[in-house]
Amino acid sequence: MLIISSCKNTSKETTITETQEEETIQEPPKEPEPIFELSLAQWSLHKEIQSGKLDPMDFAKKAKELGFTGIEYVSQLYTHLYKDAGDPEKELHEILNALKNKSDQYNVQNLLIMVDGEGDLAVLGEKERNQTVENHKKWVDAAQFLGCHSIRVNLFGTNDPEKWVEVATDGLKKLSEYAATKGINVIVENHGYLSSDASLLVKVMQNVNMKNCGTLPDFGNFCLEREGGARWGAKCVKEYPKYKGIEEMMPFAKGVSAKSYDFDADGNETTIDFKKMMDIIKTAGYQGYIGVEYEGERLSEIDGIIATRDLLIKLSK
Repeated sequence: MLIISSCKNTSKETTITETQEEETIQEPPKEPEPIFELSLAQWSLHKEIQSGKLDPMDFAKKAKELGFTGIEYVSQLYTHLYKDAGDPEKELHEILNALKNKSDQYNVQNLLIMVDGEGDLAVLGEKERNQTVENHKKWVDAAQFLGCHSIRVNLFGTNDPEKWVEVATDGLKKLSEYAATKGINVIVENHGYLSSDASLLVKVMQNVNMKNCGTLPDFGNFCLEREGGARWGAKCVKEYPKYKGIEEMMPFAKGVSAKSYDFDADGNETTIDFKKMMDIIKTAGYQGYIGVEYEGERLSEIDGIIATRDLLIKLSK
């Protein structure tokens, strides 16, 4: 009886041990992958570039070091490199060729060029508006050469809402018609004044009604008016509802700019509800890149970029 009892106990202990071993070797559930890829907007590094700390030609390298797979150029950060050259057109082409080689070397995707300083597409005067369209064409060509999908433009000009819709439609459609021949999108960012009135911008999109014309919703640029009528720098005195604005712009979005300013100890943005923004983006069915654009003052540019990146990764899983 003792021997039988001993054998039964041994068998039972063996079964328990085998079960425990089976449980031990089970792999833990895998961490969900982010549903969006992240790109880096070059403006996030504009202080380092303008101070001479970072060469704008090394943008692809820096973005790769920070873990990004896509990059978004800013035209004005290269202007000083070619505008005073004997042959500015030739110099710009050499710059673009070097940038393309760098993006290939570091295996990052060129996505878009944010174009500034080429005139206003929504001015009342048709001659000036047409000249602005001509000024932008070299950046359409540059985007095609780099393998980007879009150029981002501004829609500054008149601040009369009714006239703005009319002339913004005209300028944007003319540029989009040219860009269509190059396979490039023309996308508008909410960047201040009437361009930040999403309801009016939607009217412009509907009026242009072209597949290669769309929006670049930016989480933070919804200022409709600044003190003294300043375009930049001054305190904002009138703002469009940001979450409503993003929701209205998303049906036309060909990119998204996740603007950030500051973060708390838990890594949450303190001025914008990023979770609410990401929920809007997911609901809209958007599947493109999310661009990191840090514009804060407290954190360094690199720390701000990392904080924005990490928050987006957490929220996009």
